[in-house]
Amino acid sequence: MASVSTYLNFPRNTEEAFNFYQSVFGGEFTGGIKRFGDMPPMDGIPPMPETDKNLVMHIELPIIGGHVLMGTDAPESMGFTVNEGNNIHINLHTDSKEETDKLFAGLSAGGTVTMPLQDMFWGDYFGSCVDKFGVNWMFAFGTRA
Repeated sequence: MASVSTYLNFPRNTEEAFNFYQSVFGGEFTGGIKRFGDMPPMDGIPPMPETDKNLVMHIELPIIGGHVLMGTDAPESMGFTVNEGNNIHINLHTDSKEETDKLFAGLSAGGTVTMPLQDMFWGDYFGSCVDKFGVNWMFAFGTRA
């Protein structure tokens, strides 16, 4: 079933932020905390610095009304700089690759593709863009769909 969630980027303090959100909303982190050190080596990407291996690669917390907060640390070593405005994404979990392709094409038209749609190591068909109005979008079809 398709759903929408909110994805938050933090400058190295995601775990602290999500522990705070958990104290407010209650509940458990879905699937635990995934760390950058758990990521398999990838061709063309330099090894992860030791200082970044314990950072949060992905975390999710169901809050209210079926909505899910998701988050990640955005390490500078991977080229990220977190600023107000790029620290939040609308994350669309679609019902099919075709729907994903259609929404991605529509929302990226006149904007900027930040990650082309592709099959990812965690099992999703995934990509991201910034639309022509500066809104950040993420697209995922797969394990949650």
